[in-house]
Amino acid sequence: MSDYLHKTIPNLKPFSYERHHDSHFINQRWVLVNGISKKKSIYTFKEDNILEISQKDNVIQTSWNINIQNIFSIETEDGLITVKAYFKDDDILVLNNQNKDEFALYINTSKYDVELNSIEDINTFLKEKYKKKVSTIIYDHEFYYIEQSKEYGPFTVETLAEKVKSGEISAYCFVKDVNEYDYSKRMRIEDLINEL
Repeated sequence: MSDYLHKTIPNLKPFSYERHHDSHFINQRWVLVNGISKKKSIYTFKEDNILEISQKDNVIQTSWNINIQNIFSIETEDGLITVKAYFKDDDILVLNNQNKDEFALYINTSKYDVELNSIEDINTFLKEKYKKKVSTIIYDHEFYYIEQSKEYGPFTVETLAEKVKSGEISAYCFVKDVNEYDYSKRMRIEDLINEL
């Protein structure tokens, strides 16, 4: 992965044919984020190496291929480009151009009943998506808290919220995830409760 891409979008997972091809890639409606304010384009990678690009009432069919190193060759109106694919999560695909410091970002709308037609739509979609994800992770996870130099836990956020409500502990106690080594993130119980 190029340093440029890694710095711009951290924590990308490389495309894995076995994991991603059938379930996350083929026949999915990928909305191109780059340039959406000018024109909306939907990319659908189909079997038999057909790439369908839809723009308003216009549908273009072109081709794509993948080699053994999971590097894609895609025929575009600008010619043949070579890209490496990464996933930010199951719904966000990044195609990194192998010849230039540029990439294309796509959002999979196949599983959602939402129209992405503008930057504002994309911002709203991503905000809601990650807000739900964070709430679910926080709700199911456990945390330690520290009070008067002593560590307690681990407890779920729900339990911590009950302890705060009953006055047993302060909402301003520092917390750490069960997988963290220290309290350097300076997160408080109050911060967790606000995310629920």
